[in-house]
Amino acid sequence: MRSELAACAFVALLAPAALAEPTLRPVDEADRNPSFLAFRTSLRETIARKDADALLAVVDSSIKNGFGGDDGIAAFEKQWQPRSRSSRLWDELGSTLALGGTFDSAGNFVAPYVFSRWPESIDAFEHVAITGTGVRVRAKPSPTGAVVGRLSYAIVPRARTPADSEEWTAVRRSNGRTGYVATRYARSPVGYRAFFEPRGDTWKMTLFAAGD
Repeated sequence: MRSELAACAFVALLAPAALAEPTLRPVDEADRNPSFLAFRTSLRETIARKDADALLAVVDSSIKNGFGGDDGIAAFEKQWQPRSRSSRLWDELGSTLALGGTFDSAGNFVAPYVFSRWPESIDAFEHVAITGTGVRVRAKPSPTGAVVGRLSYAIVPRARTPADSEEWTAVRRSNGRTGYVATRYARSPVGYRAFFEPRGDTWKMTLFAAGD
């Protein structure tokens, strides 16, 4: 009897650790290649200025814009309207680059790390990565909602409730309960990502797409 109780107690002690969410910590390998690091620094300045001409100069002529076959720089311009300062492109590309990335085996840079380092064993369509430390999980999708937990670089399942919005993402915690995190801290691995390939003495963006 005592041995059975001891075994139960041991399992109980292990349970919280076993339920902990997997983590995906930020990675940024840009400084491994000085040429790319300088290119990215310049590109981020271009994005901050919303300089369409400078941006289009680094977009590859056959850039992949999605997975439906509508590729090329003309389709990129039609989709994103980069000459409009209110284009979503500036925010989407800026946030993609802000999340670092890694080099692949061919020497191309892939951003963000949430895509390039996503664990293959976890469903990319059903989970999101938390991209900060101590991110508040609230009981309702509101900045006044009670804080029911905090997450740091965790991978958590999406909950998808009617209360989902652009500002709030519903997630399911390891205890099975649903909470809400600010969407700016919840990144899907199948969200927008960018590929950059070396072209002589410069780099070109060869893909900017979301989905699969």
